[in-house]
Amino acid sequence: MDLRAGWALAASANNSQPASHWVEDFSNYVKAAFDCELHPEERAQAGLKTLQFSLDASLSPSKSGFLIHVEPQTIRVTASDEESLRNAVYELENLMIERQGPYLPTGEIQRTTRFSPRYVYSYFALYGDPLLEMDIDPFPDGLLERLTRAGVNGVWLQAVLRNLAPSRIFPEFGEGWEIRLNNLNKLIQRARRYGVKVYFYINEPRSMPAEFFHRHPGVKGTHDPGDNRFFAMCTSAEEVRQWLADSMAHLFQRAPGLGGIFCITASENLTNCYSHGHAEFCSRCSRRNGSDVIAEVVETLRSGVRRGSARADVIAWDWGWGKDWVQNGAETERVIPKLSKDVALLSVSEWDKAIDRGGFQTKVGEYSISVVGPGPRAEKTWRLAQENHKAAFAKVQWDNSWEISAVPYIPVPDLILQHCENLVNAGVEGLMASWTLGGYPSPNFEAAKEFYFAPISSPEAALRRIANRRYGALAADDVLEAWKLFSRAFSEYPMDGGALVYRIPTQHGPANLLRLRPTGYKAGMILFPYDDYTSWVGPYPVEAVESQFAKMADKWRPGLNHFRKALAKVPPDRLEIAQKDLGIAETCYLHFQSVANQIRFYQLRDRWLSAKDEARAQLAKTMAKIAAQEMNLAKRQYAIAKRDSMIAFEASNHYYYRPLALVEKVLNCQYVMDQISESSQQASD
Repeated sequence: MDLRAGWALAASANNSQPASHWVEDFSNYVKAAFDCELHPEERAQAGLKTLQFSLDASLSPSKSGFLIHVEPQTIRVTASDEESLRNAVYELENLMIERQGPYLPTGEIQRTTRFSPRYVYSYFALYGDPLLEMDIDPFPDGLLERLTRAGVNGVWLQAVLRNLAPSRIFPEFGEGWEIRLNNLNKLIQRARRYGVKVYFYINEPRSMPAEFFHRHPGVKGTHDPGDNRFFAMCTSAEEVRQWLADSMAHLFQRAPGLGGIFCITASENLTNCYSHGHAEFCSRCSRRNGSDVIAEVVETLRSGVRRGSARADVIAWDWGWGKDWVQNGAETERVIPKLSKDVALLSVSEWDKAIDRGGFQTKVGEYSISVVGPGPRAEKTWRLAQENHKAAFAKVQWDNSWEISAVPYIPVPDLILQHCENLVNAGVEGLMASWTLGGYPSPNFEAAKEFYFAPISSPEAALRRIANRRYGALAADDVLEAWKLFSRAFSEYPMDGGALVYRIPTQHGPANLLRLRPTGYKAGMILFPYDDYTSWVGPYPVEAVESQFAKMADKWRPGLNHFRKALAKVPPDRLEIAQKDLGIAETCYLHFQSVANQIRFYQLRDRWLSAKDEARAQLAKTMAKIAAQEMNLAKRQYAIAKRDSMIAFEASNHYYYRPLALVEKVLNCQYVMDQISESSQQASD
């Protein structure tokens, strides 16, 4: 159907307000994108073309959805709700982009929502007090709009409850709550314009310093062993539960558009007396079953939410729960059956999945894209939730993970689609698609979106649609081959339960300096890996990790060649984004190769320091060769990082390195080579 002749726009709505602004936006899109100015005489000559929108809640009684009916002279769009109407408009836009003009195939297109909610963190939000620091906007309009197009319908912020509500029970709480809730409501209203709900991450009640309990001795709970500075606010104390419920009610009554909460009840933070497994220091909780305490916390939060909202989502994340509380204990010891039916159960999809990497068997923790979930832990949690008539939600990472977070996304959409298909088969209904990392509206998000609405085409057809839209039809074949090779390569990542990804310098890659003498420093979590290579590898043998990273780099390289071939076929208007995407893919390769180099270098260095004569000379020669390779990698990475400020940035850690750090690495490598040469010369003399 040729839409260039013009548009006669008609918007109607059943049981809702007219959605004329989306219609107008769509009309403006067609005119701007395809140079289709509307003139009355053109309409008269070509015949009237009608675009009609309506809302009809009966279209999809149990799930939201839309129906697009395309005829030679008319397009009719019917949607069950405003979010679906917006998605229908995006579908029309995408079809036009894929077909390289305002042309649509005649017939019907029907979609029904399969996953909801689908919420993420901001790509660049600071992890602080965002509702008090509104000069640093965590969700500007441009990001909200792009996230919505990529299938997101929720965003989340972290919150500390004592900052969001005043309290009669604890009068020292609540300072600044009016400012925070005023800013929250502004964000809720802005996000609503894009069909996005705002969610809070709740990790409560937070522990308090010892002096707090001088004023409130009756609510003092447990503490961590060896730490008498902070104590839990015991949730077995009625006053604490009353405060939790009242504060949640206050929040949802004064921010009525809030989408919901997700709560962790056993995190790194000390909260309830069972959150760290040391309830023995609490006179009340030590006499109770841990699953009872955890369920009571969730139910208390839920009761407060329901006093303010009948429809907001209440999501309980099983992160940190003891296995007996979920899977293996007696029925009376399990948390899930004790929760209300409107509480959804969120579980990390890939957790506990068994893998073999280079002959080493282990189980993965969270934050894995290389290992496609779900694993047995999540499957059991979801099954138990479903048996108890509760929704099952999956925590996933679609963009990046701590495997490598120095790029806004890892270009492995084949793995994302495989994971989505598995989640559909598991009966998952909602998604948390990022932690503080992973909120960039990327091709991976577009791939996942293909599974958000039923029915879907095959994964191969879905990926081709995305490649056509992003890079043009001529470049699609090479891009698809590159994605396939990247996905196969990344499946070699030596993932583990967490120790490896938190310490290994995958985030820093060629920017991590080479040290010719041991520093003695221990690698920090995520940042500052130094030369502590024996802790980088976690439970793996050092040689296995070196081998796996070298294997990843070798398998990744052919994909880069295909992507470079695709660049020559990309239309000029899409070339800039294609070049950025190539830089992202090349950054992954350079970081993988650099990690392999660094592990090899430090193994050789430790032998070199004690070697003699010919053996020392041979080791020095190999070390110098690695340093030269690292210098080359740093130069290549410098060119990429200089062009693209997204490289090496992650919201909670900010920049792992900046271009100047790569200049320092080049100088560092030259220094290492000079020192090795000088040492070898002295030995020969």
